[in-house]
Amino acid sequence: MFTLFPPRLRVSLLSLAAAALLGACASTPGDRSAEIERAEPSGAAALALSQSTSAEGELPAGWRSWIIRRDKAPTHYRLARVRIGDEERLVLHAVAKAAASGAWVPLGLRALDAPYVRWSWRTDAPIERADSSRPETEDAPARLVLAFDGDWSKLPLREQMLAETARMLLGQEVPYATLIYTWDARLPVGATLVNAHSTRVRMKVVESGDAGVGQWLEYERNYVQDYVELFGEAPGRLIGIGVMTDTDNTRSFAESWYGDIQLLTPSRMALRELPDGPVID
Repeated sequence: MFTLFPPRLRVSLLSLAAAALLGACASTPGDRSAEIERAEPSGAAALALSQSTSAEGELPAGWRSWIIRRDKAPTHYRLARVRIGDEERLVLHAVAKAAASGAWVPLGLRALDAPYVRWSWRTDAPIERADSSRPETEDAPARLVLAFDGDWSKLPLREQMLAETARMLLGQEVPYATLIYTWDARLPVGATLVNAHSTRVRMKVVESGDAGVGQWLEYERNYVQDYVELFGEAPGRLIGIGVMTDTDNTRSFAESWYGDIQLLTPSRMALRELPDGPVID
């Protein structure tokens, strides 16, 4: 599909389509969750994995698969019941064997209405050869990804052209900006990076090395502040949240689990429904 474009541009387009995942999703054959619209939880409700109406072994209700490239093996995401502390919960189990794909939930939310995101994850081993600063080793055992819309006309012409070409090739919109919270094998917590192929994808390291391996770890970030720090402007609407465990570049193995994801108002109240008249706990 990319044979008409020079190698450097092809890489940029692939990166834009992959890293800006929430606007470039594609269903895999037989994946009914990405192909069938049903009366399922959506938005903030779908992010509550522990309350999912789907059975173990399925993709959570309201979630969608996304494929980066069809020549890459997909990461497998399925609900699993695990013990966390004194209770059992449904979580999203991810297994990647030299694989790269993700799962996501579409949203439609003014970022300032719920500027905090809270989530938890666990991984049983870091990817030792992974390094988010190098495109050839840019893998991670756990990532949380937030996608935003915005005004493309403000961006340099090159970015506009890449986005327009990606739209034509993919047949779908791509996000204006993508913010990724990642677990990196080498970089310290707090490190920030710009994607090697598109400045519209930026990362912040929230876990590093192997100190937290085998443990359930919980995070809370003011993603509006992080967005301003990384992109130098206020965010537009939050249009999706996803997770990604990928090992395709290092040809390695990773196994991770993702717990509930919550969007919190400025007063730290959790949204339960979106977008019409959100209910607040």
